Amino acid sequence: MNEQQLIEGCRKGNRLAQKELYETYSRKMMGVCLRYTNDRETARDLLQDGFVKVYTSIDSYTGIGSFEGWMRKIFVNCALEYLRKSDVLREAIDLDNTTELANPDSSVVSNMSANELLTLIGELPTGFRTVFNLFAIEGFSHKEIGELLDITESTSRSQYTRAKQLLQRKIHTLYN
Repeated sequence: MNEQQLIEGCRKGNRLAQKELYETYSRKMMGVCLRYTNDRETARDLLQDGFVKVYTSIDSYTGIGSFEGWMRKIFVNCALEYLRKSDVLREAIDLDNTTELANPDSSVVSNMSANELLTLIGELPTGFRTVFNLFAIEGFSHKEIGELLDITESTSRSQYTRAKQLLQRKIHTLYN
């Protein structure tokens, strides 16, 4: 089945189409879930919740924009909903002693694999990691992030800056 046939099948509640949709997108969407939580079990729960939401709200997909992008948004929102409920976004780490590296070696970053970088991002504290993912990977503005997470725009900027600083420190420690 092509993507349009999968969508139509899911709209009609066809279990075979739902299974194929899951098999087609579950790895990518699991990656999205893992970016927001470091716990594989929680990520699996988010994956299941996300697919339930995809199946129940598939009628709202208008065909404008990519279907995968529409799905990704659902999974990001599931992860954010989980993080808001568990209140982990309110946790703060004192990074006042974190100093930005004067001249981070960009050649080190360019020589890292995507998996190495994602692993380091995954090690960031939850709040930092969430804002970093939303801004740097998902492309949300700080204003949008503030609205999504119920924080101020300046808090989003601060969390992003601190995430970058901590990431730079981790890279510097690993490769120097």
